[in-house]
Amino acid sequence: MKLTNTILVTGGAGFIGSNFVLGWIEATGTPVVNLDLLTYAGNPENLASLEGDARHRLVRGDINDAELVGSLLREHRPRAIVHFAAESHVDRSIVVPDAFIRTNVHGTFTLLDQAKRFWSSLDEDDRRAFRFLHVSTDEVYGTLGPNDPAFSEATAYAPNSPYAASKAASDHLVRAYHHTFGLPVLTTNCSNNYGPFQFPEKLIPLVILNALEGKPLPVYGDGGNVRDWLYVEDHCSAIRAVLERGRPGETYNIGGCCERKNLDVVNTICDLLDEMAPPLAAKTGHGAARNSASVPRRQLITFVQDRPGHDRRYAIDASKIERELRWTPAERFESGLRRTVQWYLDHRVWTENVRSGAYLAWIEHNYGERLAR
Repeated sequence: MKLTNTILVTGGAGFIGSNFVLGWIEATGTPVVNLDLLTYAGNPENLASLEGDARHRLVRGDINDAELVGSLLREHRPRAIVHFAAESHVDRSIVVPDAFIRTNVHGTFTLLDQAKRFWSSLDEDDRRAFRFLHVSTDEVYGTLGPNDPAFSEATAYAPNSPYAASKAASDHLVRAYHHTFGLPVLTTNCSNNYGPFQFPEKLIPLVILNALEGKPLPVYGDGGNVRDWLYVEDHCSAIRAVLERGRPGETYNIGGCCERKNLDVVNTICDLLDEMAPPLAAKTGHGAARNSASVPRRQLITFVQDRPGHDRRYAIDASKIERELRWTPAERFESGLRRTVQWYLDHRVWTENVRSGAYLAWIEHNYGERLAR
């Protein structure tokens, strides 16, 4: 049997994965089999618009389940695997690193091994057409000084957190399966994503929701850590370009060309909400609203104890993907952040549904003691 036009997406109910699935079906109209364990960050509500759509099949399952992965490959015979599934929150990796090793390292190994078995069974034409695209992060490169050149695909790996180390290990496995077995792999390393459906333990949605409710806005250290910000729809368009035109065995860095200090990001969100949302009522020392007075949300910013090993600066050199695949980001940070704030304002039911008791317990665990210091 020949390959079909289907793709297998792992982690396609998470933040980036769900945006990719929605954009893929809109852009190509071709089927997606979506394998997701549906943990705290995997949310079927992200894909509600595809309910009843025959082009999308959501399968609840673990990428560590070799039998399940193998059966999906044999049944659907996809032309590509796009691998998003990962534990991705640095703070969680400091508390429970074993979960990151299990999913990011062993899970990726299981996928690669089953993909190799499937790919080896194909005829020559289909073997040339098949792709395994691994979605990774700029955090594998470590940290930069203020004047250092941006990360390129040739930058040496120097991961500094358990999360980054687990993703570095998975990148090396992907590379090894290409060089040892010939599996036609592609790897992308992206900068910090933001946009719709992002789980609200990450900086931008956390700040948006806390600022709407008048809660403290925790900022690590002095707020001077720098990240390159990439709007999630731009990331998804880049992945489609890599899948379509990328050279097997190659790595492509994907960035938004938007370096910002964390404190500047938080200040910008505060200003956008002061403009776009109802004013934040001033409170007396006893917590009662004071007439119709309002306060700027910047006053909610609270500097908290920095996390261990916090990388100071990330920056992406995306010239390779621009030069080889003719991809550049479409969204500027200012316009993308405004779109993101508006999305969270328009989807309060979604945010309330994902902010479960488990989420609140995590936020209290991670930030409670820092705020108390």
